[in-house]
Amino acid sequence: MIKIVELKTNELKNLFDNKEVKIIDVRSVDAYNGWKLNNEFRGGHIRGAKSLPAKWTKYLDWIEIVNSKEILTQDKIVVYGYNKVETEKVAKYFLNAGFDNINSYHHFIDEWTANTELPMEQLSRYQHLVSAEWVKKLLSDENPPEYGNSKYIVCQAHYRNRNAYLSGHIPGAIDIDTLALEAPETWNRRSPDELKTALEQHGINADTTVVLYGKFMWPDNADEFPGSAAGHIGAIRCAFIMLYAGVKDVRVLNGGFQSWIDAGYDTSTVDVDKKPIADFGAKIPGQAKLAVDLPEAREILKSKDAELICVRSWPEFIGEVSGYNYIEKKGRIPGAIFGNCGSDAYHMENYRNVDHTTREFHEIAQQWKAVSITPDKHLAFYCGTGWRGSEAFFNAWLMGWPRVSVFDGGWFEWSNNPDNPYETGIPEK
Repeated sequence: MIKIVELKTNELKNLFDNKEVKIIDVRSVDAYNGWKLNNEFRGGHIRGAKSLPAKWTKYLDWIEIVNSKEILTQDKIVVYGYNKVETEKVAKYFLNAGFDNINSYHHFIDEWTANTELPMEQLSRYQHLVSAEWVKKLLSDENPPEYGNSKYIVCQAHYRNRNAYLSGHIPGAIDIDTLALEAPETWNRRSPDELKTALEQHGINADTTVVLYGKFMWPDNADEFPGSAAGHIGAIRCAFIMLYAGVKDVRVLNGGFQSWIDAGYDTSTVDVDKKPIADFGAKIPGQAKLAVDLPEAREILKSKDAELICVRSWPEFIGEVSGYNYIEKKGRIPGAIFGNCGSDAYHMENYRNVDHTTREFHEIAQQWKAVSITPDKHLAFYCGTGWRGSEAFFNAWLMGWPRVSVFDGGWFEWSNNPDNPYETGIPEK
């Protein structure tokens, strides 16, 4: 009979150089990223560990998630977490799935995090990707230790679908239509004066802590305006524009409204009034370098020190479809690197987990490295109109990559200019 073997700290330490050993972190993705949720001395995860939260065992396709992380039955599995119950639960799932070399480690808090000589890793800007529990404490005035600003606003983002907010939202949250920050004529961010007005109308100044989230809800107008069903990605689009404008502390609820529901928290249908303010308090844009427009995009294509990253689907990239009913031309920008969002223009499977949280950052970095997307270059992410590009940008920004931007006009602006070249078909290697 196969047994689960308990490892000591020195035994685990000695396994680091073995490529057939897979260390599995069963805590929440937020703890994995860096949040200290159980009074541990250091936040983050054991170096090289894969994120596989115990929460995910409730999904029928759990083994497919395991396979997608390249965790193989012949691997030596080491499972650890905050407590023995969750650790053993996941270990038994591996046992039932046909793995026969399963080990558990129960000294993560008292020995591993307490010893600074033992290697750990964390997401560089993990504080900007918050949990539902963190937001709950914020709203109940039980400010988390990492939170220092007494002025905050929680916003549910949507596109022309206010019913997504009115039908149920986080108590105390206001709503923000993405059209307040981007213009439908171009889908680019609005002018500095327009952004200033919009942010002031929503009670946001440069020193406000803004927590953004979205909610997937299929609206009546989805056929006419597919973006209205896009959910959480709209929040990340707003996060990018607010960062560009100069809001100093922008945070995103990891997993959006679904994470709030999964945590079992109450919702509200109260239409919370916005409280306009007189002045944003800083010049807009505060971080102009985060946005790239058409002239600079052309220069990036000529540079050996920069890349345009196309965060679209393969059918869009090779010109089978344009991706949107309002974009006529099909194809790609010559010289752009394929950043592969997922199946189509309205999905980002390659950047998200099964519970809609942001994918393990090591996996995204590995996916990018395979196509020569590396942090030593200036990277400008784009898609059709900016939303998917903003989500990819946000991932790189969270990882602390130093020169990352959004090419705001994307394929929509590029393809509307007859002077711009384009390509179709499978690119030559």
